[in-house]
Amino acid sequence: MTTPSALDRPAGVPFPRRLAARLVLLPALTLSFLPPRHIRAVLQRVRRGARPATPAQAAAAREALCAVSLRCAGPRGCLPRSLGAALLCRVYGTWPTWCTGVRILPPFSAHAWIEADGRPVGEGVPDDYFARLITVAPVRRMKP
Repeated sequence: MTTPSALDRPAGVPFPRRLAARLVLLPALTLSFLPPRHIRAVLQRVRRGARPATPAQAAAAREALCAVSLRCAGPRGCLPRSLGAALLCRVYGTWPTWCTGVRILPPFSAHAWIEADGRPVGEGVPDDYFARLITVAPVRRMKP
C-alpha cells in the first residue's frame, strides 16, 4: 500500500525570480554530482564579494527553486535545492551560509540546507536539529 503525498510548490513567485531560478538550476544540478570537497571549493570561489543574505532573501531564493523544480521541491532534493538557492542568492549579490551535515537524532540522515543569521531557512526544524559537517559562510569584510 502506498501513502499519498503531495509536494508543496510555492505559488506567487514573480516571473523574473522564477527565470533566474531556472538559470541556476542546471549549474546546481551539475554541482550536486561533484565530490563534497569540489562543491566546497566552487562555492568558496562563487561567494566572493557577496553580502550576507537576510533570512527573507534566502527564503525567497529557496521558494523560487521549489517553484521551478519538482526535484528541488521533493524530499530528496535537498542538495540541488540548497545549491540552487545559494547560487540564486549570489545572482542578487548576497550569500547565505550553505551547509551540509547529518541529523542529530536517529535515524541517521544526511541533509543539505542554507542558513541566514545562523538559522536554517525553510526547514521547519529547530536550529540544532542538524550537525554541520561542511559550511560555506559569507566572507566577513574587514572595516578600515
